[in-house]
Amino acid sequence: MQRLMTPVPVIDLRSDTVTRPTPAMLNRMVTAELGDDGRGDDPTVKELERVAATRLGKEAALFLPTGTMSNHVAILSHAFLKGEVIGEASSHIFRSEMGGLSLLAGLYPRPLPGRAGAMDLGALDACLRPPGVTDHALGTAVVCMETTHGLGGSVLPLDHMRDVWAKSSQLGAPVHLDGARIFNAAIALGVDASAIAAFADSVTFCLSKGLSAPVGSVLAGPPPFIERARGFRKMLGGNLRQAGLLAACGLVALEQSIERLADDHLNARRLADGLHRINPHLVSLTDVVTNMVMVDLGRTAADAEQWTKVLSDYGVLTAPVSKNVLRFVTHRHVDASSIERVVTVFAEIYRTRPAALFAA
Repeated sequence: MQRLMTPVPVIDLRSDTVTRPTPAMLNRMVTAELGDDGRGDDPTVKELERVAATRLGKEAALFLPTGTMSNHVAILSHAFLKGEVIGEASSHIFRSEMGGLSLLAGLYPRPLPGRAGAMDLGALDACLRPPGVTDHALGTAVVCMETTHGLGGSVLPLDHMRDVWAKSSQLGAPVHLDGARIFNAAIALGVDASAIAAFADSVTFCLSKGLSAPVGSVLAGPPPFIERARGFRKMLGGNLRQAGLLAACGLVALEQSIERLADDHLNARRLADGLHRINPHLVSLTDVVTNMVMVDLGRTAADAEQWTKVLSDYGVLTAPVSKNVLRFVTHRHVDASSIERVVTVFAEIYRTRPAALFAA
């Protein structure tokens, strides 16, 4: 009689976007009061926007389907005049948004060098100009920052944000913050999210990452800015109808999911410590500050794609971010026992597959 193999439980560390709604979110959806948000009369969406704006210390907010759309809408709403969009070169806006700055907004990207998502301030000084177009140069349309950084989870120091804000404001250039994981940054810094958002004219964050809501992002800023943003949301196809079903989950996320992000940070640290014990070259412990662990495979004979396939055989899912680097992202569905198993898997691969995976 053939013996059936027990399926290997999957530990999904590809991103915190894989999180599923909590039971409380599903229950809130059932009782959510609904309207037509495309016409501005969904009461649950309005409540979400009010709560989100308050948490970020802004006057108004707008619910959108995704963080990428939120960034596009924000930049379109800021950029009255054509010009350059300045930001750190590896930020999500330049790296992962399909060229929307140029294709949709007609703006010129000016990526600056930096480290851990923080743009070089000297480079900013060199290219920052008042908005508008002169006879020899484009002005600065928008300056963008990102925290936490999507390639490693690093957090912008508040002093750095203050400097970017001051330099930009002095020349009249608006500042937008891609705060997709701003609440992770707030926990890491030990401050309220509003203390981070204070150094930007507008800020967006995602409900559908570590906060576990199924869909949605919120953009916050001054009321006139948000009114312009509503028009651009419609232009990009982002108007939703009975969106209160989704906004209900977002309200629960803001009520119940923020504080527990600290658990994700702790589990990321556990993972980093475990991999560092296996081989110190795999992880830089000082770079692990929130819920991401970047694993450097450059000293092994296999690249990140090969490692991804091998790890999936053991039920561990992750994603390459470059030829030799994997990104692991902890979230609500990954507990301490899951982290222990991932470390054990790495140790097992080191023990059993050295000829196939590792250089001598």
